[in-house]
Order: sequence, then C-alpha cells, then structure tokens
Amino acid sequence: MNDLKGIHHVTAITSSAEKIYEFFTYTLGLRLVKKTVNQDDIQTYHLYFTDDVGSPGTDMTFFDFPGIPKGVHGTNEISKTSFRVPNDEALDYWLKRFNRIGVKNTGIKEQFGKKVLSFVDFDDQQYQLISDENNKGVAAGTPWQNGPIPLEYAITGLGPIFVRTAYLDYFKELLINVFNMREVAKEDSFFLFEMGEGGNGAQVIVEYNTVLPQARQGFGTVHHTAFRVENRAELDEWQQRLQEFRLPNSGYVERFYFGSLYSNVAPHILFELATDGPGFMEDEPYETLGEKLSLPPFFESKREEIEGLVRHFDTVRSDKKFEKEYE
Repeated sequence: MNDLKGIHHVTAITSSAEKIYEFFTYTLGLRLVKKTVNQDDIQTYHLYFTDDVGSPGTDMTFFDFPGIPKGVHGTNEISKTSFRVPNDEALDYWLKRFNRIGVKNTGIKEQFGKKVLSFVDFDDQQYQLISDENNKGVAAGTPWQNGPIPLEYAITGLGPIFVRTAYLDYFKELLINVFNMREVAKEDSFFLFEMGEGGNGAQVIVEYNTVLPQARQGFGTVHHTAFRVENRAELDEWQQRLQEFRLPNSGYVERFYFGSLYSNVAPHILFELATDGPGFMEDEPYETLGEKLSLPPFFESKREEIEGLVRHFDTVRSDKKFEKEYE
C-alpha cells in the first residue's frame, strides 16, 4: 500500500469563531475558504483556513464548541502546529511583525537544522513558523494572493505537527509499524519522524514528557490532526490496516470536501486520514470562498435550522483591497 502523503489538516478548538477569523485573516494572512458547521454538532462553526486555493496540506481548521472550558496543555496531546514560510528571511519579517502588533512569541530558534519561530494566539493555542530554506520533500502551497502579507514572506502550508506523550516506546512503534513513518533524527527529548516524500510538510515531532500533568482538551488546544491519502481506495486500504493492528476506527466518513477515517491511536490523541479531494472549490466560486455559510448537500434541507443555531458574522473579503504590510 502507498505511504501517507503528508499532513492534510489540523483541527483545533477556539473560544471565538469571530476572533480566530480576525487573527488568521489579518494577522497570519491565511485565507478562509470554507465557513461551515461541525457535521457532528451543527450548532458549532467549522472554519477552514488554507492557502490561496484550498490545497491539501495547507489547512488549519477550528471548532467553537459552545460552553467548552479552556484547555490545559500538558503531556499526551497534539501540542503544537507548524506553518511553513519560504525561507529564513521570512522569519525575520514575521518576528518584526509579531513584535509590532503584540503577538506573544519566543524569538527565532533552531530545531532539527531548521529556523523556527514559536508563537501563541489569544487562547494560548501553540504554533510555530518554520523556514523552508533548503527544505526538500512535499511541495508547499500557494500563498493567499490578495491577503495582507507580502507573497515572498507569506505562509504556504502546514509544517511539522508536535505530539507530546508519556508513552514514547508505544508511540514510536505506532508511527513506524502502523503508519509507515520513519525516525530520522533526535534532539534531546524530541524525535523527528517523516512520511512519504518527507520534508516540512510530512513530519511529526514527538516530545517525550512524563513531567507535565495530563493535558485536558478545551479551547486553545488541538482536537485532531489528519494525514493525506490520495483517494477512497487508499483510505479503505488504511482502514483494513488499522483493523489488522486492532486499532479502533470510525470506518469511512463522508465529509463532502474529503473522505475521512478516524482513530484514537493513543490516550487523548486522535488521528484522521483524509483524501486529497474533492476539495473546497466545488460549491463556491474562487472569488468569494468562505464568505457565506456553506453546507454539504446532505445538510441543505436543515439550512434554516442551522442558520438559526449559529450566530452570523461577516467574512466578506471580496469587496476589500488588502494592502501588503511590509512592516
């Protein structure tokens, strides 16, 4: 069977759909390509932020579950999400930008030979930017052409996903033996794994930690991460593989924008495998992606009910002209 192709998306939890839209649009310069609802909880928004055209491997998504408490970071969680930028010079731009507009960050550092810049949002959700300078492997996406960030510095997709675990031996065996990943480097308590073509877009960094308390999911934490497969046939092969290893799984789930397969692979760690297509361009024109509430066809009959459950907020950008912000 084919290896996983790389990271597909990361889904996290936010305290505010409106505030995360502002942060990702105006601060990070990612494009909202889909404003829809959680298909398993229709009173909850599901927002998809990607590159210019919704490419797989560029997608950070958010739920805003009503009434959910703040999460607690600790061990046994998907702890940090990375975003790719073109080169080291881009990190210098982002450091100045973050410091100017008050985004809390740790400054530029180096890990596994790559320059990185860690930062947090208003919920203490953990992120980092990673430089693609000298990177090889999975191709990056296309920056949002009409967004506020100069294209030579803009975010082009997802980078390595961090998992913090107290069960290192088990987790290493899981990644290698079940998901066909390979361990390629170690730094202190961090272990770097790659899948498929490798590179920043196809990496998982596992942190071994038995000191921190158990993480607790809530807003400001990651809900799950997904890895790329080509199509439904490959997804079915992976489902059979999970069953052979006796890993519980959801079976095939139709998400309209892609097909999915979920598995709780370790305590508090949810992995998803997702198909590259059909993608986000099928039900809205390119020019107005993410500007209205989009529903998959199997929810259209509930549109009136759903629109009454989720509060409206304005995500129209096609009538705005963003000046590129060089500072």
